[in-house]
Parts: sequence; structure tokens; C-alpha cells
Amino acid sequence: MPQYKFNAVLSTEQCLGYYRGEIKYVLVTTDEGLRIQLHFRHLQPFVDALGLRGRFRLSVTEQGSFQRLEKIN
Repeated sequence: MPQYKFNAVLSTEQCLGYYRGEIKYVLVTTDEGLRIQLHFRHLQPFVDALGLRGRFRLSVTEQGSFQRLEKIN
């Protein structure tokens, strides 16, 4: 199962854009330089009052479909 690590930082205002229906996806860049578009709903469990901050590991199937996202710091 392929895995990708990346850092993500979104302000509270950027996160509110999801709840207002203004954004659906977030573009992240992995440590290897690969750009991946994630649906915001996968990041939503990690949002708090300060927005989204952290280091993450994304696991995908061999076909490239989302499997799991975990915060690793």
C-alpha cells in the first residue's frame, strides 16, 4: 500500500471555507514533491479552533484511492 507524508497548515478562515461550501479539496505536496488533491472531509477530523496544522501520512490503495489519513506528530 503506497504511503505519502506531508505537512499541512490551514488557517481557521481557510477551514471555514469548507463549511461555507467555498472549497471541497485541498492540494498538498508530499515530501517527495508529488502534489495530491485531498477532499477536505478527510482532513476535517484534524481541524481545531486554530485551523489545521500538522504532519500527516496518507495511505492509498494500489489503484490510488484514499484508504487512510493519520496525523503523525
